[in-house]
Amino acid sequence: MRFYTRHKRVPTIQVVSLIDILAILLIFFIVTTTFRKIQPQLMINLPKSAQAGEAAPDSEPAVLLVRSAGEIELDGRVFALPALAGALTTLRSASPGRALALQIDKTVPFELVVSVLDALKASGVENIPAFTQSPE
Repeated sequence: MRFYTRHKRVPTIQVVSLIDILAILLIFFIVTTTFRKIQPQLMINLPKSAQAGEAAPDSEPAVLLVRSAGEIELDGRVFALPALAGALTTLRSASPGRALALQIDKTVPFELVVSVLDALKASGVENIPAFTQSPE
């Protein structure tokens, strides 16, 4: 006696519908990704540095000193913040080769530090070394 046996179909995966799903997922992730935003950068040195080097002895830099009380001194003369950019421009035109060094008390509010750096940038000063203390 011959029994009729049914042939089972081999299950297959339809690749076309999987490609559609992967394309939708790819579009979803591209649209929802948060891209990195460009943020303004300030290059500042911390008050203490173990790797800080000493300046050359033959060059005496003009020192810009900012104290915690908000006093701003340039080469021993006290300036108000609005007049600082003009004083820096005058100093640079009087002695263009003279270096400028920045010395800021570590208790100075950050807002004042940013204002001083803005005044330096407005007067065209770049690459300012900062005086630091050696860790003891």
